[in-house]
Amino acid sequence: MNAVGDQLRKRGCEVRLYSEEQFGGMDENAIAELKEMDCVLAMCRSPKCVERLEQLEKEGMYVVNSGYGIENCRRERMSRILMGNSIPYPVNFTVDTDKSALKRLKELNIGKCWIKQADFHSMHKEDVTFVRHAEEAQEVLHEYFLRGIRRALITEHVIGDLIRFYGIRGTGFFNWFLPMDSRHYGPDADDESKADFDENKLKEICEKAAEALEIDVYGGDCMLLPNGELMIIDVNDWPSFAPCRKEASSAIARYVLRQIKQRR
Repeated sequence: MNAVGDQLRKRGCEVRLYSEEQFGGMDENAIAELKEMDCVLAMCRSPKCVERLEQLEKEGMYVVNSGYGIENCRRERMSRILMGNSIPYPVNFTVDTDKSALKRLKELNIGKCWIKQADFHSMHKEDVTFVRHAEEAQEVLHEYFLRGIRRALITEHVIGDLIRFYGIRGTGFFNWFLPMDSRHYGPDADDESKADFDENKLKEICEKAAEALEIDVYGGDCMLLPNGELMIIDVNDWPSFAPCRKEASSAIARYVLRQIKQRR
């Protein structure tokens, strides 16, 4: 976010940076001043801030990423949207953490799986847990319930090569890389690498996912399965762009200015 701000300043823009707390706590005067700007760039995730973004959008302000898109990246909604748009995604289901998931796990023939907080973004490493069998899954659900997490998304564990990707929708900017531990996504990953795939197909799937989720600045994780198929396992709104930050910040700035010009 700071790098994008610097890129916009270099192009003659006035840029104001707010913390999530400042943005969420704005009074009417501050909001009125905000509405005089051409756009809001947001990487916030608190419910209060997302609600404010959505209200600004309703009033006609240009927001990147959209508050609605940020909400779409919450685990339960994201899985439903991706599968509803025929985007490859692991077998999954949502469960109340005070209920039993044993029957459903058996019906879907799910053994090893991941349990994730369903109704919000993962904020801590404890919000995503790998389990080896159904009984362990039930124990983790109980722990989530005690921590105040009321719903969880359970996704089947898939083995393959992990591909991390970053993109800006509709611009042609797309970057991917294989983390050093790409063959070890979760315990018991296959030792044999299959990291040979169609890059255009990867970009096509990721762009389709971003479009379905209504986010412009995106990133995430994809698995290259042993059979050569690609499967999205996670999509994030406004990720770190760590391996390509300089190129990405410049591309985001150009994209935003182009959109502002078109809106004018």
